[in-house]
Amino acid sequence: MKLLVIGSGGREHALAWKLLQSPRVSHVYVAPGNGGTATMARCSNLALSNPAALADFAKTEGIALTVVGPEAPLAQGVVDAFRAQGLKIFGPTRAAAQLESSKDFAKAFMVRHRIPTALYQTFTEPTAAHAYIDAQGAPIVIKADGLAAGKGVVVALTLTEAHEAVDAMLGDGSLGAAGARVVIEECLLGEEASFIVLCDGKNILPLATSQDHKRLQDADQGPNTGGMGAYSPAPVVSQTIHQRVMNEVIKPTIQGMTTDGIPFTGFLYAGLMIDDGDDATRAIKVLEFNCRLGDPETQPILMRMRSDLLEVFEQAVNGTLDQAEIDWDPRTSLGVVMASANYPLTPRLGDLITGIPAAQPDCVVFHAGTTLKDEALQTSGGRVLCVTALADNVRATQQRAYQTVHSINFDGAQYRTDIGWRALEKNT
Repeated sequence: MKLLVIGSGGREHALAWKLLQSPRVSHVYVAPGNGGTATMARCSNLALSNPAALADFAKTEGIALTVVGPEAPLAQGVVDAFRAQGLKIFGPTRAAAQLESSKDFAKAFMVRHRIPTALYQTFTEPTAAHAYIDAQGAPIVIKADGLAAGKGVVVALTLTEAHEAVDAMLGDGSLGAAGARVVIEECLLGEEASFIVLCDGKNILPLATSQDHKRLQDADQGPNTGGMGAYSPAPVVSQTIHQRVMNEVIKPTIQGMTTDGIPFTGFLYAGLMIDDGDDATRAIKVLEFNCRLGDPETQPILMRMRSDLLEVFEQAVNGTLDQAEIDWDPRTSLGVVMASANYPLTPRLGDLITGIPAAQPDCVVFHAGTTLKDEALQTSGGRVLCVTALADNVRATQQRAYQTVHSINFDGAQYRTDIGWRALEKNT
């Protein structure tokens, strides 16, 4: 079988890597792919991005199944384009992807279906937004309504930061259409967790739990990023919390989308804030919905997956996820993101990358912002690599990952040295 993965990041490299482990997969195309997918056996990069062109390629090439990685193609309607040609594709329709592509849509949906989330208001006019911030005080969260490639959320600790964020989004147009409307919401406190499930429109299959590290620097300092590392499983998601998330967040969301006439298929990612206290009573609130696998959560999650991912996707596109099961490695997996100089502002590109070791059963380096130029690997984006390891416990996994990080070189490389710190804190 020939498969197609849409996207160019570490998530897509990990998906291609995992799908190629299936004995029934002969080749995986990645559109547009990166330096890592370009050098994998039985894998080819594809210089296509238009939904219609991708659908035409899938039909002509006899692609058995397509998986969508990032949010932009979903918002453009790539799933609708494929289904219109009778092609099998895993992901939400353009209408369903509004859960991610519009913060205002998602917040209104959650309120309507009584899914716990932060209090909020939406604004298109700066004066009203500034007045609301002054009335609410800080800390407060400012979000661009549309897709902003991980740059549309500001957790403002002071009123000055909040006002500057509104001016940047509504005032100067630096985020384009994404910032034409802003959602301002209360700042939730607690511990974050990523809860990702597969949906076939009716049935739900949860993936292993994980926890992301959004801030650029150690101890959760510095600006928000697309994610500087992740690990799986996440200790904060106990069996009690897991069941509560399913009952209070995931099931009502899938049922609510069906009620609203927009059945949801694809990955549903609930970014959660879980406050302190007893697991049976502590508050669980949704920070955001994504309609895709998280990045960098995908990398450690797939390192732990023992099952054939192709078989899971087949059940999903056939509407039989209730018959699917996933076997998880009980060990801990942890991924450390190596980012380019000046990330997350204006990342420096074109730096030579050396020292990446060959993939091992306990450590794989997944590429994100890399490209091959004259047979040399160079940085081509903000988040460059995700060094992902697997070991018996968090400490051992952390040591294995950083051992590999220290062997890789490119000018200006930056990374956190404390990925997994919350899990280690809980174990001491």
